Amino acid sequence: MLYGTVTEFCTPEECPVMTAGPRFEYLWEDGIKYKRPTKLSAPDYVDALMNWAQAILDDEAVFPNKIGVPFPRNFRDSVKTIMRRLFRIYGHLYSNHFDQICALGIEAHLNTSYRHFYLFITEVISLT
Repeated sequence: MLYGTVTEFCTPEECPVMTAGPRFEYLWEDGIKYKRPTKLSAPDYVDALMNWAQAILDDEAVFPNKIGVPFPRNFRDSVKTIMRRLFRIYGHLYSNHFDQICALGIEAHLNTSYRHFYLFITEVISLT
């Protein structure tokens, strides 16, 4: 993801809450460290999200890596939850950092990345 390109702009001071514009505020809950929806700065939210998603991707009970091992019944729900939360990063980038992204000259990369993300999630959703 292109989030790393705006980390000098997306700081706890500049983005004290994970938002996508004035109408959407995202609270973090992972059921382990954060058992209740918790307000985090955008960088902390993204870090928590990436660590949480990586833990799920590494969990062989959710993403089996051996031939013949079935996926769990809730596999699609798990993937949808991951994708929904990753989408929030795009929302934050577009609504809070698009000017910086344009100044860096990487808006075409962001748009292409988002387009691939969107096409992937619409394909996953259409499989259900």
